[in-house]
Amino acid sequence: MEDEQEEKKSMKKRIKELKVLDSKIAQNLSIFLGSFRMPYEEIKRMVLEVDEEQLTEPLIQNLVKHLPEQEQLNALAKYKSDYANLSEPEQFGVVISSVKRLRPRLNSILFKLQFEEQVNNIRPGIMAVNVACEEIRKSRSFSKVLELVLLIGNYMNAGSRNAQSYGFELGSLCKLKDTKSADQTTTLLHFLAEICEEQFPEVLRFVEDLQHVDKASRVSAENLEKNLKQMEKQLLQLEKDLETFSAPDDSRDMEQYQKLVIMHNNMGTLYQNLLEYFAIDPKKTSVEELFGDMSNFRSMFMQAVKENAKRREAEEKQRRARAAREKAELEKQERQKKKKRLLDVNAEVLYISMMCLVV
Repeated sequence: MEDEQEEKKSMKKRIKELKVLDSKIAQNLSIFLGSFRMPYEEIKRMVLEVDEEQLTEPLIQNLVKHLPEQEQLNALAKYKSDYANLSEPEQFGVVISSVKRLRPRLNSILFKLQFEEQVNNIRPGIMAVNVACEEIRKSRSFSKVLELVLLIGNYMNAGSRNAQSYGFELGSLCKLKDTKSADQTTTLLHFLAEICEEQFPEVLRFVEDLQHVDKASRVSAENLEKNLKQMEKQLLQLEKDLETFSAPDDSRDMEQYQKLVIMHNNMGTLYQNLLEYFAIDPKKTSVEELFGDMSNFRSMFMQAVKENAKRREAEEKQRRARAAREKAELEKQERQKKKKRLLDVNAEVLYISMMCLVV
C-alpha cells in the first residue's frame, strides 16, 4: 500500500517537473527513448552527421512521430541551464533542439533511406506498361485474332446495319463469352478458340506474346505520375537542405530519378501510340482499363481452349462408349443368330432322324 502511494507521489512529482511538454507527449517520447537506450548526445551526433549506418528507417520514423513541435523545442532550449532538474523527455528536447532545421533534416534522411524502396516500387510498373505496349503492337498472332473476330462479327451481322464493319473496340473482346450457342453449352469465344486450334494454330501464340498485360493492368498511371512528382519535390528539397547542412551526396538518387522520368516519358509515348494505333479515345479508356481488358481476354481465351479440350475429351469418351455399346449389341445379335442357326440345324437333324425311323 505504501509502495503504491510512493509511486503515485513520484508520478505527480515527475508530472510537476514538466516545464514545456504535456504529459502525453512526454510519456510517448520517454517510451521511445527507452526503446533503444542511447545517450542523447549520441542521437544528436547521428542526426548531425547523418550517420546512415546507425540511423535506421524505423528509428527516424519514430523520432519524427514523437518529436515535439519546433516551438516546444525552442522553449526547452531556454532551460539548458536547468538541465539536471528536467525530466528525461525534456532533457532530450534540450539536447536535440540545438540541431538546426531538425524536422526537415530528419525528413530528408528518411527520404534517402526510403529512396531505393520507392524506386523499386515505381520502376516495375513503368516497365510492365512499356513492355505490354510493345507486345500488343508487335504481336502478329494477336493481330490475326483481331482479324478473325472482325470476320466472324461481320458474318454474324450480315444484313444488319453493323455488316461489313472496319473495326471494333478492343473492350468488345471480353464480350465474346456473352454470345452463346443455341443449346447454351458454348460461346462465341469457344468457337473462336476452336477455329484458331483447327485452322490457325499459330494464332494461339498470342497468349505467350502478351505476357505482361496482366502486370500492366495492375498499374495506376495516375499513381505513377503522383509518386514521381512527390519524388521530384523531395529531391529538390534535399538539394536545398544540402545548402544548409551536411548530408550524403544525392547525385546517385537524382540520376536514378532522371532514369525513371525518362522511362515514364517513354511509357507515355508508347501508350499514346498504342491508343492511336487502335483508335482508342484516351478520355474514355485508362491504362488500367485497356490492359485489364487485354488481360481478361487472354485469360478467358486460355480458359476457352481448356474447356474445348475437355469437351472434345468428353465427346470422345461418349463416342467410345457408344461404339462399345454398338459393338456389344452387334456381338449379341451375332450370338443370337448363331444360336438360332444351331437350333435350326438341330431341328433339321431331328426331323431327318424321325423320318428315318418311320421308314
